[in-house]
Amino acid sequence: MQSSRLIALIPALALALSAASAATADPITERQALMKDQGRAVGTVTPIMKGEKPFDAAIVQSALKKLNDDAQKIDAATLFPAGTDKGDTTASPKIWEDNAGFVAAIEKYKADTAAAVAADPKDLESFKTAFSQVSKNCGTCHQTYRIKKD
Repeated sequence: MQSSRLIALIPALALALSAASAATADPITERQALMKDQGRAVGTVTPIMKGEKPFDAAIVQSALKKLNDDAQKIDAATLFPAGTDKGDTTASPKIWEDNAGFVAAIEKYKADTAAAVAADPKDLESFKTAFSQVSKNCGTCHQTYRIKKD
């Protein structure tokens, strides 16, 4: 009887440990990993955008899905809590000074990446249209809410 209780308790313990681990994770490290992951996705399609590589709908859609998946994980409260403007980060204090603007920028990026995936570009021109909106979000956010490294 006790072994069946223990077996029933194992999934609950695993879930609790997982939640505790997520709660204690470092937001700076998490957001940097997420941004690097997005950078890799952009890097796969930039040569296509520039005409340096031929258009490949599968590569484009895969990159757009990755960008969208990552975009949906961006939560200002979780990844940019107060106090995480210090340390090994390029996050600008403007994130916390204009938090409403920052959150609005995140929401726009989420919507635009989802729209790019839904557009499902089938040629270079439709890809350029969809991707240009996504990349404008990146540039705007980085100019406003990121400190440039020397």
